[in-house]
Amino acid sequence: MSAPPVPDGPEHASVARFRAEHAAAGGTGRLVELPSAAHTAALAADALGCNVGAIANSLLFEGDGRPVLVLTSGAHRVDVALVAGTVGVGRLRRATPAFVTEHTGQVIGGVSPLGHPAPVPTYVDRWLERHPVLWAAAGHPAWVFSTGFDELVALTGGRVVDVEAPPAQEA
Repeated sequence: MSAPPVPDGPEHASVARFRAEHAAAGGTGRLVELPSAAHTAALAADALGCNVGAIANSLLFEGDGRPVLVLTSGAHRVDVALVAGTVGVGRLRRATPAFVTEHTGQVIGGVSPLGHPAPVPTYVDRWLERHPVLWAAAGHPAWVFSTGFDELVALTGGRVVDVEAPPAQEA
């Protein structure tokens, strides 16, 4: 992957924070500004021309009052009961917009895996490993970055987990 390009004009503050942390952590992917905000994995995949499963959604949850970041494939829905048990919290629920901003400094639809005011425990969907190139938000709904599975885990210090229960087997 090539080095991220330097923007021509002023950059959104959350993208600048992401860019600095990404570079400091040794990230190798490129940053891309989409033609418009992509608040869903499907919109991002359409804009990038990739499979929706290659979009690494950054979903912030509240677990026992603390932030829990789940990086999941855009093709998955998070099984909150499964993940709560895996991460050791009594209950996991989708965070409010205010909670998201407080703990990430970013808005829903643009939450990146990096660039938060303080470290957030991060869990990475093992299904993301199926894609050689992943795309994740870079701090703003119109900015994304490319990465690989191993790099994403290393950059975030994340723990690889199952986020979706396997389908029931027919008898």
